[in-house]
Amino acid sequence: MKPVPGSADEADAPSPARSIRRYTAAQRMPSLYYITRLENLRSILDLGILSHDQVVQRGLHPGTVYDKDIVARRGGIRTPNGKTLHHYANVYFQPRNAMLYRVLHGVDVLKQVVVLQLRPETLDLQGALVTDGNAAHSGSTIYPRSKFDVVWKGINQPLVKEYWSDEDGSKRKMMAECLIPDVVPSNLIDAVLVGNEETVPLVRAELRGRDIPVLPQRYQFFQPLNKVSLTRHLALVRGDLFFSAKQTLTISVNCVGIMGKGLAARAKYQFPGVYVAYQDMCRRKAIRLGRPRLHKPEISVSVQLADEWNPSRCSRNQFLLFPTKHHWRERSQLAKIEEGLDWLVANYKAEGIESLAIPALGCGLGGLKWAQVGPAMCQRLSKLDVPVWVYLPAENGTTPEELTKAYLLPTA
Repeated sequence: MKPVPGSADEADAPSPARSIRRYTAAQRMPSLYYITRLENLRSILDLGILSHDQVVQRGLHPGTVYDKDIVARRGGIRTPNGKTLHHYANVYFQPRNAMLYRVLHGVDVLKQVVVLQLRPETLDLQGALVTDGNAAHSGSTIYPRSKFDVVWKGINQPLVKEYWSDEDGSKRKMMAECLIPDVVPSNLIDAVLVGNEETVPLVRAELRGRDIPVLPQRYQFFQPLNKVSLTRHLALVRGDLFFSAKQTLTISVNCVGIMGKGLAARAKYQFPGVYVAYQDMCRRKAIRLGRPRLHKPEISVSVQLADEWNPSRCSRNQFLLFPTKHHWRERSQLAKIEEGLDWLVANYKAEGIESLAIPALGCGLGGLKWAQVGPAMCQRLSKLDVPVWVYLPAENGTTPEELTKAYLLPTA
């Protein structure tokens, strides 16, 4: 961590007469967010969001979202005034980040985790500091609150991205923090965000009548926006395929080594190792229509997406590169997609596929319609006895009838 020379917490304390600064629509005063476990909510409502030092001094034993190694390292990082990060309660400008991803993959059920949305006035608490990235990262800098404009210009764009990567620094920047000395008062809690509707009554019970909104936010928690189960193993979902917890993630590709648009372009920037392997397959002509290929990366997807994930704790992900057309300029070929699906049905066990996330092959940029592709995919994928999620197309809409079991699996 690189501190800003000569700055100090106390120098940035807001005067009582100063009102909250107003920003333009593009640079409006942001909300802030605190990631915690549901079991801690009552204590937070009574005592506020406490710094690590305050938790220790009060003899509390809350459920934690950090492991011991991260806690210990943050205790060794000092802010410009000489205090460690343990002196501060840390809240994020964007909760949908690598830390939340890590937390959600380290708990048994989604309902154990909540995100507290805090009012913008949190930034004006006395002694507040801001960072331009993960405060525990060596590439981040800690600033006094008076430098918020500078920090915001640098992190505003990364904060609105749907994904991040180490390569462009967005993973670090999306974890930019506001550091508050000792405690964030509970009256600054604006809402409680949860990952699904089932968690809402559990949170309301902990609120004990307090008038705080409880908002299901599936997108914020990397969950499918909706899900339609067709069989015991097969389901249709809307959401972000690359944040799926499935072991095998499918990318539709061409056979000439170009990842220019759509899901393939996303993979190129988020998982550059996959792109290198794909180009090598194309050079060797190892990838062709009707014959998908598996790529097993050295580094698991969980490690790349999570904040300092321990590789020993995560499953080995793999990518299924599924060609739907020969050249990127061409339309996808339904017959060749069906041929590739037949190969998948025949070989998924031998290839070690334990669960599968797969897009609507050939739809969108491929020019095919779900009305054609959906039945072809579902009738074949229903033969797999492992969990399969088919991610519905975003570009070309679907009708309610086209999502029914009667339409997609008429003989089932």
